[in-house]
Amino acid sequence: MQDSRIHIYFMPGMAASSSIFEFIKLPEDEFCVHFLDWFIPKGGQSLQSYAKEMSQRITHENPVLLGVSLGGILVQEIAKYMPVKKVIIVSSVKLKKELPKKMLFARYTKIHKLLPTGLVNNVELLAKYAFGETVVKRLELYEKYLSIRDKRYIDWCIDQMVNWRQTEYPKGLIHIHGDKDAVFPIANISDCKIVKNGTHTMIIHRAKWFNEHLPTIILD
Repeated sequence: MQDSRIHIYFMPGMAASSSIFEFIKLPEDEFCVHFLDWFIPKGGQSLQSYAKEMSQRITHENPVLLGVSLGGILVQEIAKYMPVKKVIIVSSVKLKKELPKKMLFARYTKIHKLLPTGLVNNVELLAKYAFGETVVKRLELYEKYLSIRDKRYIDWCIDQMVNWRQTEYPKGLIHIHGDKDAVFPIANISDCKIVKNGTHTMIIHRAKWFNEHLPTIILD
């Protein structure tokens, strides 16, 4: 019997594993959920080349792609290499002008090259990079979600983020954003579905909102 369900691929944010989606539950009769995970980029690999390589891990036609934070940027790039039903980005950006001023500043000054990314085994620091919040109280929780501690990978991610130059986004892209996002402030973001009191980690902490709204957003 042919599977008529919609296939949705979830892509986590920088350094995070797909376990950040553990609380997302979609009706199994309508949706088939798949998870993508980061791999270490080759030396000098561009974001476009990385996206093309990641697209080969997507084995269903016309899927829905959902990406969080840097994963949201990546799924937009993946969609340039394959037909997709829909692209949904969460706690992310869809244009270079939506990046915060400090990231735009970093693009021109290269100051991001001086960040102490060699300390990536310090979970507290890594969480600050990846989730934009101080996580002393929830360190064990974040240790579980942050899977990649490779300095080369972290440097690459930060570099791809600050140098991303998209000036137009595809029609039909859905952007879901929290009004308390500390990494990508809502003040810079246009044309999005706002989650009240949503932070940069709302895919974890506000999973109930996503479980209630994602089916309609996908099918709309």
